Amino acid sequence: MLKHVLIGAAAGAIGTVGLNMATYLDMTLRGRPSSEVPARVAEKITENAGVSLLEAGAEDAEQKEKNRLQGLGALMGFGIGIGIGAAYGLVHGLLDEAPLPIVSAALGGAAMAASDVPATKLGVTNPAEWEPESWAADIVPHLVYGLSTAVAYRAMADHR
Repeated sequence: MLKHVLIGAAAGAIGTVGLNMATYLDMTLRGRPSSEVPARVAEKITENAGVSLLEAGAEDAEQKEKNRLQGLGALMGFGIGIGIGAAYGLVHGLLDEAPLPIVSAALGGAAMAASDVPATKLGVTNPAEWEPESWAADIVPHLVYGLSTAVAYRAMADHR
């Protein structure tokens, strides 16, 4: 079982790279800025936990806090991607016979929910108010995550 969890975690890391590449490609093609949502989620979580990332007395304390929140938001994204992959490793046996598109969509949907639900619950975003472009900017990279994770998992798990 540990072997499959580790393969899943590695596959999730590969999927996360795919998600990030799809996101940066979208930013490059459309000229859109990076999302502030991960940093704002990190900010809400640290506030709710009573943790301050503000370096009191530092010359550029506010900028450092902003940078820390951006870093923490990105790290949380990696945690989600690797974690979903590891969870897939736990349940892979239930999905062995499922077609690749189904597994890919399920993994992508799980990763999307794992990032969007907390952001919505924390009041950082409201998907009900998103424009179609925003939905596409969220769905497409998560589908790339799902496909990348599923293909990587199958390739590693089949390798003996």
